[in-house]
Amino acid sequence: MYELTAICFVPPTWTGHIPREAKISYIGFLLGAAGLAVLLFSADFMVRGGVGLARRMGISPLIIGLSVISVGTSAPELVTTLTATIEGAPDLALGNVVGSNLANMLLILGVAGLLRPFACEPSIIFRDGTIMLGATALFVAFAMTGIFQFWHGATLLVGLLSYLFLAYRTESTNSGGSLRCHETDDVPGVPKRTWVSISYLLSGLIGIVIGAELFVDGGVRVAESLGVSKAIIGLTLVAIGTSLPELAIVVTASLQGHNEIVLGNVLGSNIFNLLGITGAAALVASLPVPSVLLFFDVWVLLGVTVLLIPLMLTKGGVSRLEGGLLVFLYAAYLACQF
Repeated sequence: MYELTAICFVPPTWTGHIPREAKISYIGFLLGAAGLAVLLFSADFMVRGGVGLARRMGISPLIIGLSVISVGTSAPELVTTLTATIEGAPDLALGNVVGSNLANMLLILGVAGLLRPFACEPSIIFRDGTIMLGATALFVAFAMTGIFQFWHGATLLVGLLSYLFLAYRTESTNSGGSLRCHETDDVPGVPKRTWVSISYLLSGLIGIVIGAELFVDGGVRVAESLGVSKAIIGLTLVAIGTSLPELAIVVTASLQGHNEIVLGNVLGSNIFNLLGITGAAALVASLPVPSVLLFFDVWVLLGVTVLLIPLMLTKGGVSRLEGGLLVFLYAAYLACQF
């Protein structure tokens, strides 16, 4: 149906000379461009809604980044992982979690650093970074058993709820939290009414999910028309594609100077992926761990997490040089998959 719709906009004299593969590629580019536009526009709405809601509630934007935005932008990972679990594809389900977390830490934080170097508040790193490291270590420990079972999933979900409660209590009792909220008072475009902020958040979330779907669909069409294998499509587009909402949010927040949302979204998304998504999937069905994931990827995930925390604690935060290094490491990781 997409093909017929797209060809209607092409003069008849053109379609007769364009091979079918080229038409699919053309449609894929249209879908990809439309998806990217929807992603960026929706990300802007979601960031402004999150900042506005934080201001109205008197809490730090970090909490919005850790909870509402990080959970919302992890919706593609959640849908992909649960679908793969139900359809009996645990390698895709667990691979999506590991791949998305690596994309968040290396690609997304790297791009944010390249766009605009950002400083990281040590207290945030010590609390949320340590919890992310602990969640990663717990994920690896459960993976070493060879299968994620129901009790593993329940344990992970309890850990997620405990973390969200701890983050909220810490920020709400921190006198500096309300002060940080006033930094957003003069930001243009931030809604001043609570219901408008919530509307921005919801519409942004819906748009981000739709945009990511369009972008991935378009990319798959282009890749297939160029003869790229399904394995490469899955490796690059599933992990990166489901991380596009996080990337869109981080790029928008970085350009607008909302460093707390940048960091909170990445840390929150990684913790939600490890504890929430894996936990929910393990409740649905047992997840056997593929050997390739067990002996390579989970250790890369743990190593990158250990590397990232001291990097963010360095004076000045993540610089452009360090951002470029993170992107390079992600490219090297992808190269090792082939």
